Amino acid sequence: GGFSMGSSYFYLEFLMAWLTLLRDAGYRNPAIFALEYTLVPDERYPIQLEQTVAGYDHVCSIVKDPSRICLAGDSAGATLQLSLLLHLSKSSGPAKRRPGFATLISPWATLVTPKNRDTPSDYLNADSLHLYGRQFAGTQANLKDPLVSPGVCKDRDWWVRASPSGGFCFMYGSEEVFGPEVRDLIALLRRSGCAVRVREEPGQVHAWPVVSLFLADTQGERTKGLRDLTKIITQVIDPQIVQVDGL
Repeated sequence: GGFSMGSSYFYLEFLMAWLTLLRDAGYRNPAIFALEYTLVPDERYPIQLEQTVAGYDHVCSIVKDPSRICLAGDSAGATLQLSLLLHLSKSSGPAKRRPGFATLISPWATLVTPKNRDTPSDYLNADSLHLYGRQFAGTQANLKDPLVSPGVCKDRDWWVRASPSGGFCFMYGSEEVFGPEVRDLIALLRRSGCAVRVREEPGQVHAWPVVSLFLADTQGERTKGLRDLTKIITQVIDPQIVQVDGL
């Protein structure tokens, strides 16, 4: 959370449940690569982005065809995925390195902005988030860098180049602190001509698919977000032709 706490191990049950759902959806040999990036204050930008790029390069070295890769992340993790996409679009041969799809759960689109406001329902606090964002960025100037804070990028051509071949999926709660900035980014991507699928869950809070898995009462409620994401992924990446050998 906030680039400063948490671990991929925290998501182990979430990822195992997702892997099962992907297999049940028809993917013959689905695999999930979870990145363990260095947290603030041990390191700051650009270390986390460099680690994200290295992780993506590793996956590409195994999968070979990037169109078979679906990026995913929630909150600060989703921010890093957006930064990765913007970075890849500036590197050599960006079209050959683009993933097939990106599923972004409650992305922290703009690290510091007055649009990130507390809501009566969400558990996040905007002031604390802005503190974490500044710690991650390291300098005030970095907060204006799209590779640090992707929501500040208003260059439509850059987003078109950054878009995965199958587009984006955004899933977030209608009551969350990041809601206004997420909606702004979705609108910009659509105006740019990018393919965007959106699931704004009424009455829900930040990263609700993750929260629901741990706190919901019934099995159906616990896996609702994951089942919705899996269904969307199958509409973009055909389970019948995708196989990941060697993982």
